Amino acid sequence: MSRKKKWMAGFLLLVSIQLLVSCGKQPDTPDTVSLGVACYNQSDAFLSEWIDCLKKEMDGLKNEGIMTTVLIRDAAGSQRTQNDQVKEMLAAGCNVLCVNLADRTDPSEIIDLAREQDVPIIFFNREPVAEDMLQWDKLYYVGADAKQSGVMQGELAVAAIEDNSRIDRNKDGKIQYVVLEGEPGHQDAIIRTENAVETLKNSGIELEKLSFQIANWNRAQAKNRMQQLISQYQNEIELVLANNDDMALGALDAYETFNHTESALPVFFGIDGTKAGLLAVTEGRLSGTVYHDKEGQAEVIAKLSAALVLGEGMDEIPFENERYIYLPYQKVTLENVTDFD
Repeated sequence: MSRKKKWMAGFLLLVSIQLLVSCGKQPDTPDTVSLGVACYNQSDAFLSEWIDCLKKEMDGLKNEGIMTTVLIRDAAGSQRTQNDQVKEMLAAGCNVLCVNLADRTDPSEIIDLAREQDVPIIFFNREPVAEDMLQWDKLYYVGADAKQSGVMQGELAVAAIEDNSRIDRNKDGKIQYVVLEGEPGHQDAIIRTENAVETLKNSGIELEKLSFQIANWNRAQAKNRMQQLISQYQNEIELVLANNDDMALGALDAYETFNHTESALPVFFGIDGTKAGLLAVTEGRLSGTVYHDKEGQAEVIAKLSAALVLGEGMDEIPFENERYIYLPYQKVTLENVTDFD
């Protein structure tokens, strides 16, 4: 056989193999969205409910033909632990990270780890400082406007005070109040407190602050702090403003420990609209809370995660300033609490 004929035979064989492979090729399967979720502390009631919502939304993507996996890790309040957990999630093949920072001022190591492997990060609930969000163009934030939650809590308290003169039990024309705040220096905690108090003052409510206590978003700590305040101030406290529902419920627990009569209780306000918080509003134990839209945030994060992996759908995400997504809070009272069940 001549060299030319050998070459032609080889070429035809190669073409035949390619045709056979091409005919037998199966349709491409959908890319898998492998989401690594790093939580600051899953003992936080709101965060625990938030994660349940996210799992549900990620499962829902399967109805659209998108395969998903979710790997969740709890840092128990330690940024160092969270950094190690992010390394583990990247090694496991996660192609999107969803990070609830243990320390919102210290995201740099996580950002560096993700950037090295070109894995985008969606921060949620605990917003990094603006400068850190500029470290890379694949950083996003999903949450809510802390100022709005503080203003709404203040508005709820104003409405209650104006509607019920008995809240001012000592009839001195002032409302004696205490604040139960989240972590020291935490942006949302500071903003919630400042705006709740300012809203009351701007509405013409005269206030007298008795005490300010840090309870780290925790119900048991809030109970302990409140027991100390009750021992110190007895029946002087007329209003309790808590940065979240768990701390408001802890304050209620403290009063129940001392067996105070209903007429001696202050009014209590929380933020988040957790299941326990909503139940307490239904029962009339909390005068109100501010609903933090965990369902909406989870839905947006699921859609954003899919868009980042699949490369389509980013134009459907409601961004502010290209990186941020804020969902609104809503006021909850006895009159509308059933809307949030």
